[in-house]
Amino acid sequence: MDLGLTDKIVLITGASRGLGYATAKQFLLEGAHTIINSRSEENLLLAQQSLFEKTNRKPIIFPGDMIDRLFAEKISRFIEKKFGKLDILFTNSGGPTPGSFESLSEELWDHAIELSFLSHMRLIKACLSLLRKSDSPSVLTLTSYSTKQPIPNLILSNSIRMATIGMTKTLALEYGNENIRFNSILPGWTETERVENLFNDRAQKNGTSLKVEKQKQEKEIALLRLGKPEEFAKVAVFLASPAASYMTGLMISVDGGALKGTY
Repeated sequence: MDLGLTDKIVLITGASRGLGYATAKQFLLEGAHTIINSRSEENLLLAQQSLFEKTNRKPIIFPGDMIDRLFAEKISRFIEKKFGKLDILFTNSGGPTPGSFESLSEELWDHAIELSFLSHMRLIKACLSLLRKSDSPSVLTLTSYSTKQPIPNLILSNSIRMATIGMTKTLALEYGNENIRFNSILPGWTETERVENLFNDRAQKNGTSLKVEKQKQEKEIALLRLGKPEEFAKVAVFLASPAASYMTGLMISVDGGALKGTY
């Protein structure tokens, strides 16, 4: 299937590793001009070289911290100057600190709100004028399957990502008449550094090991394994692409059957 991504302009934040990196790789393989972002310029340069070696296409890098209130305007101005438009915006900000309700300070709640909600909002708002110049504008917010099925010890993610889900659905309704699509993708347990850190955190609390915690989690997944980043990336790229032109306001889980509900 031709996804219609040749020469499309794509921005992916949080893309030096993990799910953002895997998604950038897939966009590059589809022929899109891909801009990747991360807080670390060093990590971005490494990702840029690695992606070039794997796809024979070099992504454009733009270092910056999404929590910085000036970041969204800076990157939108950069894209406007270089390309004059944006076709696909993929907002990915990583996950907030794990912990139980009473273990987390108000400062950590504030940081999580900035990281997992306001950073998405600011970036979408700053890029709207660029998206309006596209003939197939699409926004994809990365959240988590925890918005449908809360995960123990992840109260910040369970709570605050719900706001991003609510915003994404509302924007799909508000901007549908301009043909701007808004969807969210909800990864489950996938082989990333973030997930490894969460398993290590569990292992410390439970007096076990990373291997044991991984095996325990895999038993809760219908496919009995963690997902691979490239499996997530292929769904993300399709959902954001012109091939999915009649899909908007959706919250798509990529979780191997970890969700137990029917919706």
